Amino acid sequence: QVQLVESGGGSVQAGDSLRLSCVYSGRTFGNYGMSWFRQAPGLEREFVSGITWNGGSALYANSVKGRFTISRDNAKNTVYLQMNSLRPEDTAVYYCGRSMGSYYATREHENDSWGQGTQVTVSS
Repeated sequence: QVQLVESGGGSVQAGDSLRLSCVYSGRTFGNYGMSWFRQAPGLEREFVSGITWNGGSALYANSVKGRFTISRDNAKNTVYLQMNSLRPEDTAVYYCGRSMGSYYATREHENDSWGQGTQVTVSS
């Protein structure tokens, strides 16, 4: 059974940076696209960024483009989300998800495994 464990969240000031990590248990990490989603209170889970199986292609939501960078290290079974210039509206629980294929999945139901989430709080 696949397990995803996120870490790296915290409480920061606007303009600060955080780096989220998601560690994948199992030997099949390199076969799958991975994505980061987030969910703010009272809102639906939304796509933030995704990366293909080999890191060759990535996609970002318009709201984070130019500020966030997704990457992966297949040797470490880990996907990262570097978040710079954080804003209060980035406050949410951040989840990593595994796509059902080798490309990233931008829709929640297209991911079949999820971590427990890590809280990011940005104050002004």
